[in-house]
Amino acid sequence: MTVDFEVRDRIAIITLNRPEARNAVSQQLAEDLEAAIDRLEADEDLWIGILCGNGPAFCAGADLKAIASGETRLTTRRGGFAGLVRRTRSKPLIAAVEGPAVAGGTEIVLSCDLVVASTTARFGLPEVKRSLVANAGGLFRLPRALPRNVAMELALTGDDLDADSAYRHGLVNRLVQPGEALVAAMQLAEAVNANAPLAVRASRKVVLAAHLLEDDEAFQVAADATHDIGGTEDFKEGPRAFVEKRAPRWRGR
Repeated sequence: MTVDFEVRDRIAIITLNRPEARNAVSQQLAEDLEAAIDRLEADEDLWIGILCGNGPAFCAGADLKAIASGETRLTTRRGGFAGLVRRTRSKPLIAAVEGPAVAGGTEIVLSCDLVVASTTARFGLPEVKRSLVANAGGLFRLPRALPRNVAMELALTGDDLDADSAYRHGLVNRLVQPGEALVAAMQLAEAVNANAPLAVRASRKVVLAAHLLEDDEAFQVAADATHDIGGTEDFKEGPRAFVEKRAPRWRGR
């Protein structure tokens, strides 16, 4: 398998596992990653996922050797590039980045909800250096994650953004020492999982919508999300636990 799947408590750890190719995306990896996301979404006992890479690189983007040998599809029907960038999800996904995440690797990171990176991480869209256009979401997601002029410079020069700059500009949530990205991502996942899972998913949906909608439309999305969780057991459990001065016992329903 080009993608490994491990479960720790309610956390799925999804690992890109082509270290010999710097975890570059092949057709098989795209299909395996889509299957891993399907598993995360389908399992009611899993509340969040972490995406990481095996080896010194998170992901080098498209596998150019595979393309040169005639493998022209690195996508899936539902997920697009890498089986992920266009995939509809309800559960949060954290990127744990060690080493370069460039070209399609950056676009994979931008498809995640939170980013933990070590100081060895690098990001960038070098496609223009090869007379290509980044077409897996990077050119419109990068300006949402970074100041416009910073994103524009990366898009037009094709140069890399180092981990410290990515953290200062807000692309990276937590910056850690080399080798510690997965541990820190686990800590962040546990902090998310301490909350009511249905409320987390509803809140994620509203935050994502806020980038695309006017205020009136976004208010409606928030109202719909509140309505959706209003009849759940967790909706009742939160206030009850507060009144009883105890930790809530979330059921995810």
